[in-house]
Amino acid sequence: MDDSLKTARNAGAEPWINEAALASTYGDHIASIAARHDQALERAGASHAVVFSGAAKLKFLDDNDYAFQANPHFVGWLPLTQHPSCYLVYTPGEKPVLVFYQEKDYWHAPPSPPEGYWTDAFDVRIVHEADAIAAELPAKREQCVLIGDVTDPAQAMGIERVNPSSILNALHYARGQKTPYELECMRAASRRAVAGHRAAEQAFRGGASEFDIHLDYCRAVSHTENELPYGNIIALNEHAAILHYQHQSRTPPEVARSFLIDAGASVNGYAADITRTHAARDDAFNHLVERMDELQRAIIGEVRAGVDYTALHIATHTRIATLLKELDLAHGSDEALITEGVTAAFFPHGLGHLLGIQVHDVGGFMADDTGNTIDRPPGHPFLRLTRTLEPDQVLTIEPGLYCIDQLLEGLRGTPGEKLVNADTVKRLRPYGGVRIEDNVRVLEDGTENFTRDAFAAA
Repeated sequence: MDDSLKTARNAGAEPWINEAALASTYGDHIASIAARHDQALERAGASHAVVFSGAAKLKFLDDNDYAFQANPHFVGWLPLTQHPSCYLVYTPGEKPVLVFYQEKDYWHAPPSPPEGYWTDAFDVRIVHEADAIAAELPAKREQCVLIGDVTDPAQAMGIERVNPSSILNALHYARGQKTPYELECMRAASRRAVAGHRAAEQAFRGGASEFDIHLDYCRAVSHTENELPYGNIIALNEHAAILHYQHQSRTPPEVARSFLIDAGASVNGYAADITRTHAARDDAFNHLVERMDELQRAIIGEVRAGVDYTALHIATHTRIATLLKELDLAHGSDEALITEGVTAAFFPHGLGHLLGIQVHDVGGFMADDTGNTIDRPPGHPFLRLTRTLEPDQVLTIEPGLYCIDQLLEGLRGTPGEKLVNADTVKRLRPYGGVRIEDNVRVLEDGTENFTRDAFAAA
């Protein structure tokens, strides 16, 4: 642990966050975000970008709100993730304006005034009444574009051009490459998530239920459920075969055989997304976990700028075919196992996705900044990233192998059915499956692995 992180721990701050690194890179981050907006505004023929943080949304037939989710375009400017009804105004060549809504309220605690290393980058204007917001925006609304989720016309503040595609295409494509500030936020998010993964594994080995494992994870990362970047997947035994398993059993299984955890954390709105699989004992499933870990590392070894991610995904199916044969789950040539849909039955999802403010970050299919896209290859409907990799993109690498009865039954009556070894599959079924997922930054000649670095530091 470096000196700045030790200082943070001693001061009682969140130990995974390096405030000095964030402060030193934030100014350049704002300059980069401003330059992207300069280009987008010029293309759209507009003079001002007004970015709406979002609004609280009432539940149906209720007077309680859903958990607030800030507009990622707003979070890209500044680290305010829980502040509805705020507006960011950017005019090229001028200091960005933050219209900070601090409602006077005795039903809820109003937000504290903005403070921290980032505030000097903005002209902060605090308003206490919703009616006072409009006066802080550019007077000539026809020269503005608004970016955000507008569910009530009043939220647009008289701006008619809302989320024009020319603006969004340019911003989404550029967002694929992260600034040094964003990279540091994501390193911190990985350190935070790893603290949770370590606590969750300890709970699993202590015989805890899925529900109690989840609670230990949340405590370790200091997140409420609403603060997690996505719902934790806490899957024991057969539940690991459900890709987005959404429940948490309150009762431990009679025999714990396996544990798959797909869980992340956030820092300043930037996410980590990490999956690990654990075996309860040193058995054949533990060997599968070790082999999948080796396979995943080998794939990461091929990641670098200029690589076609689609080709990397397709090549993973060849690796999966080889592993299926090694483990006696299937037989035949690699080509046959792929062509007949056997590898897709065991590995049905994509190799990974872009990662950032959103867990499945935007722009994964974009060919350029004008809106042209790169289609998924035939037969791979769940791949979320088709771009050629570029430096400072951050993405996940997450191969998996599962015993999913619905998909294996889909092979019945096909040539692929004869290539599957039913007896070995039967032995795998009680364990569910395995997935290993790391978050990696693309470099010119390789990667920076946020996940492995965080585990090593821990």
